[in-house]
Order: sequence, then C-alpha cells, then structure tokens
Amino acid sequence: MIVRGQTKRRVAPKMARIHIRAYKEYSMALGVTDLKKGQVFQMDGTPYRVVEYAQKVMGRGGSIVSVKIKSLIDGKVLDKTFKGNESIEAADVANKNVQYLYNDGATFFFMDEGTYEQFELSADDMADQAGYMKEGDKVQAQLFDGRVINIELPKNVPLEVTYAEDVVKGDTSSSVLKEATVETGITVKVPAFVKVGDLISVDTTTGAYRERVK
Repeated sequence: MIVRGQTKRRVAPKMARIHIRAYKEYSMALGVTDLKKGQVFQMDGTPYRVVEYAQKVMGRGGSIVSVKIKSLIDGKVLDKTFKGNESIEAADVANKNVQYLYNDGATFFFMDEGTYEQFELSADDMADQAGYMKEGDKVQAQLFDGRVINIELPKNVPLEVTYAEDVVKGDTSSSVLKEATVETGITVKVPAFVKVGDLISVDTTTGAYRERVK
C-alpha cells in the first residue's frame, strides 16, 4: 500500500464517534444471497461485515451460503453457514458523507463534511477498502450506535495506472489480461491494451477491471 500525504501537517485526530443528527437510518431483513463481500448485517446485536462469500447450490433448487464475517466492534472473524431460505437482520446503521484525508500507514483519517470533525480508523478496520481510496475522495461512513463501523465506497472508482506489464507486440485484444498497478498500490487484471497513464474504472467489491475511462 502506498502511503500518501506524508508531508502534510497533522491535525489531532478524533475518535471514530461523531454526531448522528440528520442521518437517515434503516433496518430491514436480508436474504442470505444478499451477503456479498462488503455487506454489513447484524447478528445477536453485533454488526458484521462480510469478507468472503461462497454459495453452493443443492438439490431441488436449494442452496447454502458460506461466509467469513468480521465483527465491526471487536474485529473477531467468524465462519458462518446459512441455508438459502434463512433471513438475516440488516444492521441498523446510519450513513454520513465524509472525506478521506490521508493515512500514515497504520491509521486512516477522515473528516465529517457536515461538522468538519475528524475521526480515524485503523488499517485493519479498512482492510481491502484502503486500496480503492485516494486522498480527498468523498465516501460514506456507516455508523452503529453513534460509532463509525465501516466506510462505504462507491460501486466503481477511477484509478490511474502507474505500471503495466508488457505484452507481445500486436497482441492487444481485450481477451488477453495482464497485471497492472494503480496509483493506490493495488494490482488489477486489465486488458492488454491498457497502458501506464490510463484511467481505469475498478469494481470496489470484486477488484475487477470494468473499463477504460476516457
């Protein structure tokens, strides 16, 4: 992960608990097939985020869903299996518009766009999401009981390619994939025609290349 913004003046951070007035809250039931990677839900009063998801179709149209989930309160990771007809309780969370400021490698700093208060999340809390954010990006914070538990990213984000593997001369078809590194430091499988300096759209849920941004 590339650490950005090291020369900026550091402002004393505030804990990841911010005012919750004017938030839109929601709560509803989820089907187990809604538990895709990144989905937040509630179980036994604790919010969890899905970090891995797999579905297995059984006989007579049935299915089971196996997930690896992480508690957004204490960080514990669990393996759970649900039957296809089970329903899951969505986490009763609120959303707030925030801006990503910078990170120091271990901590990520954000600012509430409404109150200008700052708060922080650990690199462990951010997990894979860190690779899809640039300084100054506007994202949404999800709150549970007034505490920031998750950063909700856009479905797709534009990222600049900083390194791309060479391909065989003349082999630039879209079916040929190669490794490319983007400005945040993550690698993405891209078509052979993508080159350094290109802006590409990346799916923040799967990490997959979507298209080249013109």
